[in-house]
Amino acid sequence: MNREDANKQSHKSGFISIIGRPNVGKSTFLNRVIGQKIAIMSDKPQTTRNKVQGVLTTDDAQLVFIDTPGIHKPKHKLGDFMMKVAQNTLKEVDLILFMVNAEEGYGRGEEFILEKFQTVKTPIFLVINKIDQLHPDKLLPLIDSYKEKYDFAEVIPISALEGNNVENLLETIKKYIPEGPQYYPADQVTDHPERFIVSELIREKALHLTREEIPHSLAVVIEKMERLEDKDVIHVMATVIVERDSQKGIIIGKQGGMLKEIGKRARIDIENLLGSKVFLELWVKVQKDWRNKMTQLRDFGFREDEY
Repeated sequence: MNREDANKQSHKSGFISIIGRPNVGKSTFLNRVIGQKIAIMSDKPQTTRNKVQGVLTTDDAQLVFIDTPGIHKPKHKLGDFMMKVAQNTLKEVDLILFMVNAEEGYGRGEEFILEKFQTVKTPIFLVINKIDQLHPDKLLPLIDSYKEKYDFAEVIPISALEGNNVENLLETIKKYIPEGPQYYPADQVTDHPERFIVSELIREKALHLTREEIPHSLAVVIEKMERLEDKDVIHVMATVIVERDSQKGIIIGKQGGMLKEIGKRARIDIENLLGSKVFLELWVKVQKDWRNKMTQLRDFGFREDEY
């Protein structure tokens, strides 16, 4: 066997699901690992709605990470969809990262997720995130409390924000995934189309800038995304969907100021993503109770049959 054949045989590839309660840092971790922003982040729980796949290709492996919606008790059809997305990934991956917030400790949310693991045969890592915000003396007791609840394949503390111990986690992951082919080109970092990521970047800015009543009733639909003729400019036309007229007023803001600021901030990230100047047009539309209407959920990209 020559060296080239040996290298081919030693290549590993696998799918890794990131599971956890809302707001434990799953998207921050994914962006850290991939090296660029493909998953939106905010301090609002349940920011991630669809599963977002990030692809990390190294010399000896290709790791496909699946960032899932935070597991929580659903309150509407959109919540049901998000839970199905998160739970379905447990059946289709080679490894599960159960991510928890080091600051918050073990609670009902973690207990709920561990119950879902009882019938899962896939190896599960406990990944304790945000250790940069925890006193070192508290870490070992926290690890012991989790070990009493479940027999994890590995327990690895990290800080996704600071990057602490992330490389060690990646090397440990490689030991657990099987040998396999490279599923995606080496320069591909996600399997989502650019339109999806663009819509998410706009939604992220709206989440950052608006009041508490807005986030969960907000969606973004890309109506048009095309390069203008003879110009190095991409025209993006998007509609921000809300559920009430009062929310529409908040998104637009006084003399259109809020919508302009959302567009200004989103355009910077979109230009970084697309590598081109962007002309961004935003519109706001009211679709009452859209989170409980399956036809509108499908129109906005939430399709159960894809999961």
